[in-house]
Amino acid sequence: MANSSSVTEFLVLGFSSLGELQLVLFAVFLCLYLIILSGNIIIISVIHLDHSLHTPMYFFLGILSISEIFYTTVILPKMLINLFSVFRTLSFVSCATQMFFFLGFAVTNCLLLGVMGYDRYAAICQPLQYAVLMSWRVCGQLIATCIISGFLISLVGTTFVFSLPFCGSNKVNHYFCDISPVIRLACADSYISELVIFIFGVLVLVVPLIFICISYGFIVRTILKIPSAEGKQKAFSTCASHLIVVIVHYG
Repeated sequence: MANSSSVTEFLVLGFSSLGELQLVLFAVFLCLYLIILSGNIIIISVIHLDHSLHTPMYFFLGILSISEIFYTTVILPKMLINLFSVFRTLSFVSCATQMFFFLGFAVTNCLLLGVMGYDRYAAICQPLQYAVLMSWRVCGQLIATCIISGFLISLVGTTFVFSLPFCGSNKVNHYFCDISPVIRLACADSYISELVIFIFGVLVLVVPLIFICISYGFIVRTILKIPSAEGKQKAFSTCASHLIVVIVHYG
């Protein structure tokens, strides 16, 4: 991503204006990071060790947990270092790299949630064809598609941002190199880039959510046709983990 601008590094302001409160924030964010890290590691370990959980649903959940670990690791460790650092600069390439991986894992997570919605639809609405619809080969292809699509979209967004000239202020008014605060520093008209990025952002967030809602519309309709209360409860329980993750992600 070449750029002819004079800016060679960015100063990430983060929470520098808060003074001694940064110590409190360090403790809070460190605890948050450790909770996220340990929680996802536990999920991955349980799924790996319990053979009864070696199903497509939990396989997707495990992949989502791995992606979530990388997603938070791209941002939080560097942010924690900056809370104690006088020099909060990131080189041009480092800033672009952080943005690329942050967006890549963020988009991948959204797409994985959509795929998990389809998995629940197939399990409840198409139980006889489930083994074919969600074979391990299909699962692998779906995951590969999510990851490749996620990072291709990220590459487009990051390229649009860093193809702009940066010749003025290099102070990023944020705690990491996110799109909005970085693109505001461009010293050229960024309207087209912002429009393209906005459209991609809406598609990435809204399309998987719509897909999930449609899947659960069919799921609810199928569950309501189940005659026994026990059968309905069992069907609903199979969707619980996915619904919780969706609510946390979009909430």
